[in-house]
Amino acid sequence: MHNLRGAILMILSMGFFALEDMFIKRTTETLPIGQIMMVSGLCGFALFSIVVALLRQSLFPAELLAPAVMLRNGSELLAALSFFTALSIIPLSSAAAILQAAPLAVTLLAAVVLGETVGPRRWMAVGIGFVGVLMIVRPGTGAFEPAALLAVFSVLALAVRDVATRVVPATLSSMQITQWSFGIFVPAGGILLLFGPGLQPMDAATSLTFVWIVGCGAIGYYAMVMALRMASLSVIAPFRYSRLLFALAIGMAVLGERPDTLTLAGACLIIASGLYTLARERALFSEA
Repeated sequence: MHNLRGAILMILSMGFFALEDMFIKRTTETLPIGQIMMVSGLCGFALFSIVVALLRQSLFPAELLAPAVMLRNGSELLAALSFFTALSIIPLSSAAAILQAAPLAVTLLAAVVLGETVGPRRWMAVGIGFVGVLMIVRPGTGAFEPAALLAVFSVLALAVRDVATRVVPATLSSMQITQWSFGIFVPAGGILLLFGPGLQPMDAATSLTFVWIVGCGAIGYYAMVMALRMASLSVIAPFRYSRLLFALAIGMAVLGERPDTLTLAGACLIIASGLYTLARERALFSEA
């Protein structure tokens, strides 16, 4: 296990995902969710197919039919669909805050399904991080409008995806996993368009936005997959919280959002819990 490298990759991944979320939110103002998924999926799939081909790896590996891979890709699709829809309705900061429940769900699944050891101190740190999330989301307030439930559902789907990633066949490379993470968006987006407004025209500015969406998503996905495959889930899961800090910064700088004192205090708790988790893991490793 390379927990420190995994943590750094996870933080990098979350930064690019926060940028991707911002561009997606802007794009939903003019395009339907299905078109966003289909176009971004097609571009990302084409990009990583080229990389996979250059690496002389199979574009259609037999491992895609493995139960763990199918579970992972299905969960990926459900998570993206629900979160993209939520992002088009609720503020970026609210969506990012709800998404921070994912590390708690991942840690629980890692302990129950994979048998990873999580001591009481790390459980307490994750719990404190969840308290920070509650300080930002504030149940019973505007953050829990109906569309926010879609973001909650995406949290559950992401947890399943992350656990499934750890048990996919070792012969399937991180590039191939990322390639098909984008690939499944294409048919899903097409199906949504059949039941929605259909394809909408895109101007040059919108097309350029898709370049940013695909670029940020590609880097984010690859860094995340690498992190999940090289490090302990229970250690790197709290570093998903960094996505909230990136989202808050982007919301303030780009979208004009102004988080209050309670929101900032909650964010500090979340980050502190992640840093403590890594410090505790390193201390336990040194004692072993």
